Amino acid sequence: MPGVCHSPDRGGAMKGPVLTRRKATAMLACATAFGPQAGRGFTGAAMLDERVAAGELPPVEMRLPVEPRVIDLDALGRSAGQHGGTLRVLIGGQRDIRYMPINGYARLVGYDLQLNLVADILSAWEVHEGRSFTLHLRKGHRWSDGHPFTAEDFRYCWQDVILRDDLGGMPPEMRLEGQGPDFELLDDLTLRYSWPAPLPDFLPLLAAPSPLRICMPAHYMKGFHASYASPDRLDALIRAERVDDWQALHQKMSRITRPENPDLPTLDPWRPRTRPPAQQFVFERNPFFHRVDQKGRQLPYVDRVVMNVSTYDIIPAKVATGESDLQAFGIDFSDYTLVKEAESRFPIKVDLWTRTQGSRVALLPNMTCADPVWSALFRDVRLRRALSIAIDRTEINKALFFGLARESANTVMPESPLYREEYARAWAQYDPDQANALLDQTLLSKPRMDGLRRLPDGRVAGILAETAGESTVETDVLELVAGHFHAVGIALWTRVSQRDLLRSRSMAGQTSMAVWMGLDNAVPTAEMPPYELAPTTDDQHQWPRWGVHYSSKGAQGIAPELPEVQELVALVRRWRLSRSHDERTEIWHRMLAIHADQVFTIGTVNGAKQPVARHARLQNVPETGLIGFQPTSLLGIYMPDTFWQKDEG
Repeated sequence: MPGVCHSPDRGGAMKGPVLTRRKATAMLACATAFGPQAGRGFTGAAMLDERVAAGELPPVEMRLPVEPRVIDLDALGRSAGQHGGTLRVLIGGQRDIRYMPINGYARLVGYDLQLNLVADILSAWEVHEGRSFTLHLRKGHRWSDGHPFTAEDFRYCWQDVILRDDLGGMPPEMRLEGQGPDFELLDDLTLRYSWPAPLPDFLPLLAAPSPLRICMPAHYMKGFHASYASPDRLDALIRAERVDDWQALHQKMSRITRPENPDLPTLDPWRPRTRPPAQQFVFERNPFFHRVDQKGRQLPYVDRVVMNVSTYDIIPAKVATGESDLQAFGIDFSDYTLVKEAESRFPIKVDLWTRTQGSRVALLPNMTCADPVWSALFRDVRLRRALSIAIDRTEINKALFFGLARESANTVMPESPLYREEYARAWAQYDPDQANALLDQTLLSKPRMDGLRRLPDGRVAGILAETAGESTVETDVLELVAGHFHAVGIALWTRVSQRDLLRSRSMAGQTSMAVWMGLDNAVPTAEMPPYELAPTTDDQHQWPRWGVHYSSKGAQGIAPELPEVQELVALVRRWRLSRSHDERTEIWHRMLAIHADQVFTIGTVNGAKQPVARHARLQNVPETGLIGFQPTSLLGIYMPDTFWQKDEG
């Protein structure tokens, strides 16, 4: 079904496909989503020429789909590039190879720069009544090992993995009111998922940084599945891979969020060539990658990405000495002066992008903590409001962010169409007098001779704020906030932990307050799921036991007791059943208004700047952009496969 571009109507369903075969009026989303007709000339990378000449690889025309995805760089204000080169990146540990599939951002559907959904790996899709999704694959598309990518890869994932409880079972995101979809294979390149009611988050889940996985390389994975492989083969592989059973073997060999298996076929722009453990991980171009530039050059431009293992403590210093060609993580705004000054000594360029979190540093009072006194206090909205307006955000902004951030509650940013100023300003104005008045109305005593209040049981009113220890910015902010809180009679102490320990302590109710970033996605549209605004997972430190109750369908945790939180849960469920854009917009605004009023989390500043450092000869890296896990997939929506290295000299 070539040359089809979809645009959503206000009801969220797709209008009848608009045929756009090379229409001059096709907009950028369509122009970059669909490729040229067969017969147009293509250019492959020189690094593959020897393999082509030796018969190990087919020529580039046969490695690409019949209609590849064309990236019109002229329309994006960028330049067509040249093949070649190695991109050096520093990582803080072996687990950080997970950044490769996030930044590579090859998805069935993905976000463009305007955060609209466009076809990427898919050639097109159709939505009927918001509940039936027909997916069209590109004819001739191949996995990185050259095997055809077809509907069989979806059938295998559905029938042989998703429908088996011993392989993890159906992801909860695929269930609507407890019911999974009907799956149909229409032909080798067409498949359909249908639910009994609308499921508006299906396509956004496919576009996520860690996307909903509905396809696997069946030809490869069958070698690790009891329905296809012999018991003797599986027993040998189980011993070789040091796992307990074939299910664990299948899971290990299919892992894509951390690309540790070089033999696993991929659709990403670069494929892993290194098995852990290692101090250097090499990723080489995927010879069968499905994108080309407007001149017919197969992407990616860069031949190799080399990730060198370092430590987070010394990554900024290494960036400042020119040891990285592209660095968007492992450095923070506090490192900006160091790396910016290096521009005069090394051929590097450092720009400032905008982080997409609702708050660069947020305080998350644990309303489900095990301490009954603090649990009761944190459920009192007067205390949460008081703590928020006790914070001098202007001081934090000027002292730590050069005044470049926005003083705000933890909410969406102006870059989001859902932004309203009242959400950002709610209970975010510095007012220690009102904070004291609110605290006087709670169970806390008035300040004693030492300036601190007392809990009802006589303890000093002191909060232990725990951080994951991944950023000095958090401890710097807490140092200032400690002074603000002390002025209203609350002590604030800090404990530096690490991410996994913090999460387990929070879930066990052992933390009274966690320090983390605010909303992961503060630039949402109404078409994106509002899960962050309600207790839906166990890693939401402000209400982990309520979150696990939702995610486990009541099997664990406890149900929310606050009426406002109960309404948030109901609104999430309503969003998942919504049928129109207007309804989804109304739900988002109601949820944002509840958060603004109830201050479940305490934001400080958002719109904080993130240094992005690159080698001076690396082209097509924007000077400014939005960067975060959601929804940009770090650098993903800016398509690092289009970055290229200019010849020196």
